[in-house]
Amino acid sequence: MSNEFTVSETFNASAETIYTAWISTQGHTLMTGSPANVNGIPGGKFTAWDGYIWGTFAVLETNKRISQAWRTSEFPEGAEDSQVDILLEENEGKTTLTLKHTRIPEGQADGYKTGWQDYYFKPMKEFFG
Repeated sequence: MSNEFTVSETFNASAETIYTAWISTQGHTLMTGSPANVNGIPGGKFTAWDGYIWGTFAVLETNKRISQAWRTSEFPEGAEDSQVDILLEENEGKTTLTLKHTRIPEGQADGYKTGWQDYYFKPMKEFFG
């Protein structure tokens, strides 16, 4: 069973708009429709989905890349953080977001893959129009 996956979606928004929303408390809350608390600086901490998700920003490349140490309340005790890498590629006013999620605890990848699509990409499609 794989402990990683990659998913992509294209949004009707600039890379700057998506990047800025992802790394701010207000933007993240609005684009997902769920409470978030985000300190969008390298080493900054974040929580999302009312504390279900938390972690830190490892790398931030303005409007291009976001890399996070990421975990949820469902991770087994003692499990290392997983890694989420988000790449933003803008073309003619639309942005393709490619998300690679690695180092996922055994047996949890399918649930997180569905979760990214249902709890991030779907609300983001609505929010960004």
